[in-house]
Amino acid sequence: MSRRVAVYGAGSWGTAFSMVLADAGCEVTLWGRRAKLVDAINATHSNPDYLPQVKLPGTVRATTDPGEAAGGADIAVLAVSAQKVRPLLEEWRELKLWEPGTVFVSLMKGIELGTGRLMSEVLAETTGAGPDRIAVLSGPNLAGEIVARMPAASVVASSAEETAARIQAACHTPYFRPYTNHDVIGCELGGAIKNVIALAVGVTDGMRLGDNAKASLITRGLAEATRLGVAMGASPLTLAGLAGMGDLVATCSSTLSRNHTFGHHLGRGLTVEEARAATTQTAEGVASCQAVQGLAEHHDVEMPITRTVVDMIHGARAPHEAVRELMSRAPTSESAGR
Repeated sequence: MSRRVAVYGAGSWGTAFSMVLADAGCEVTLWGRRAKLVDAINATHSNPDYLPQVKLPGTVRATTDPGEAAGGADIAVLAVSAQKVRPLLEEWRELKLWEPGTVFVSLMKGIELGTGRLMSEVLAETTGAGPDRIAVLSGPNLAGEIVARMPAASVVASSAEETAARIQAACHTPYFRPYTNHDVIGCELGGAIKNVIALAVGVTDGMRLGDNAKASLITRGLAEATRLGVAMGASPLTLAGLAGMGDLVATCSSTLSRNHTFGHHLGRGLTVEEARAATTQTAEGVASCQAVQGLAEHHDVEMPITRTVVDMIHGARAPHEAVRELMSRAPTSESAGR
């Protein structure tokens, strides 16, 4: 049975996921802010600003009207910046766009600054939806590969098994394989923290510090994510799976990753503002690293790589100094919590 899905956010990932949904048999309305981009998507069936080489299925159409996107949709997918979603949803809440049974799906991989809220929590607070109507999708999902219909797997997490299964069915294609999970916290933390670690890996790649450094950061980064996840009630198995280790490896290893690219610019000597201009698209880890560090402090969890990234991006610490300090910490056991 065909489903109607509203996707909010016409960037790379929102556009790519719209294609996945359409290939799975859904009718998709893609919301974007800019009329020029929306008109181009409808006229050419491609997104000239983000994925110009990709031809979108005919069952994907675009609009600047959030109400038009919501019309008749039983699933609303959010693919906007993690730091911008709350004011957007608060504005739309007054318009009463969605039906009472609409399921909300977060593609966002970040943590809200100031509140430390996960995206599922922001969705609950701004839409009034209960946990049975909220799901998150996370995993090694580089948009540039997915739109080429290259094989990828992901995790759909919801506290309600029926909701997770519903979203799973809506996006399962021959090239995109979603698994269900009930661990929303673990999936969201994995998706947010991997962006922070990818910034650090990008810095070391920009400094040409080698594959040993990269492997060490990925592994110790996973340890940081797992420690915080367990402290917040997540399962360590989730962090060892697609939404944790899988997403971490992909984001830290690929030049398609915005966060890795941003870090690479820093490692080559660019300032934060120069790196932001050169990256062009939002690198969620740049803002979320502070929120992750805040959660770590609140739960008394040591996250030295995260702290180092915060120092480099928001403390004006030079990368070579930050790396030296990170490596100079007192030696300890691998199983210790730092």
